[in-house]
Amino acid sequence: MRKHYIDNIRWITIVFVVIYHVVYIFNGVQPYGVVGAFRENQWQDAVQYILYPWFMVLLFIVSGMSSRYYLEKHTDREFLKSRTDKLLIPSTVGLLAFQWIQGYYNMQISHAFDDIPDTVPKPIMFLIMCLSGTGVLWFIQLLWVYCLILYFIRKAEKDKLYNKCGNIPVIAVISMVIPLWLSAQILNTPVITVYRCGIYGFAFFMGYFIFSHDEIIEKLVKFRYIFGICALILAVAEVILYFGKNYTEKPVLNSPLSIAYAWTAILFILTFGKKSLDFRNKFTDFMSSQSWGIYIFHYLFLSMPAYYMTNTDIQPFLQYIICTVCAFAGSIITYNIISRIPVLRFLILGRRKKNVQR
Repeated sequence: MRKHYIDNIRWITIVFVVIYHVVYIFNGVQPYGVVGAFRENQWQDAVQYILYPWFMVLLFIVSGMSSRYYLEKHTDREFLKSRTDKLLIPSTVGLLAFQWIQGYYNMQISHAFDDIPDTVPKPIMFLIMCLSGTGVLWFIQLLWVYCLILYFIRKAEKDKLYNKCGNIPVIAVISMVIPLWLSAQILNTPVITVYRCGIYGFAFFMGYFIFSHDEIIEKLVKFRYIFGICALILAVAEVILYFGKNYTEKPVLNSPLSIAYAWTAILFILTFGKKSLDFRNKFTDFMSSQSWGIYIFHYLFLSMPAYYMTNTDIQPFLQYIICTVCAFAGSIITYNIISRIPVLRFLILGRRKKNVQR
């Protein structure tokens, strides 16, 4: 039986990813690859501090849960093949087929072309744009690695560990904030801070081994309001304490406060989702069906207008609106066009068939 609350949490989180990136591209805190701030102090930048600690951790947890649900009806080999198609192909070959366009705009926004000599051969320049176009694809790159590791883990543990995890008490799940914090301290790449391999890997396997058990979610649901209140308090503390500091780097990124806030927010969203979002209608079905395309393409369609509106007289509020509309409309239109072209659908989206949900 399909778990509609997981589908709804996934697409809602991706909507938050888009909102985050719209604020991010005009932010005045994180200086890399952005158009820049409209003024010195922008209170809308607080959105970044509210969303960044938890939304990608949550997506990895949901991906771990979805992996378990998929494996209940498919073999390990089918799982690895499907994840290789959906994750590895778009994040490698897809760079050459499409995402170099994102790389071009990333380099324009960051003025990278100014530092590259004209003597650089065009094929080399193309490869540089491809690498720069990785952008949001880092998520599916890491996700494929975790799926590959899971494939070998399943060969060894044969569901023995998984079955034992179903009996974990609530207090033990809540206490997982400690290993989550520890995992955040390791396997972090320098410079490119999005590759937080430790915490994201831990989140993925938590989703697979812990949160995919319905009985655990049901036990946690009773405490959803406590999780929500704690998350709200910690969110306020996060903004007050860290506003103005680079939230993507140490000491903010991996601080006990940020991790505790992320964990309580995630526990609240999962439990609230189980209780209140376990339904479907035409709108949720549409958003679920489009969420993959929105994630893959949204940053291109918000970075393009942001770049062209630089140094114009367009009011900041309108620039946010224009980028938001372009991000959703552009990604949905592009996704539906490419979904109808078999070769591009496979190379860019990792899908052999037109309609594949998970």
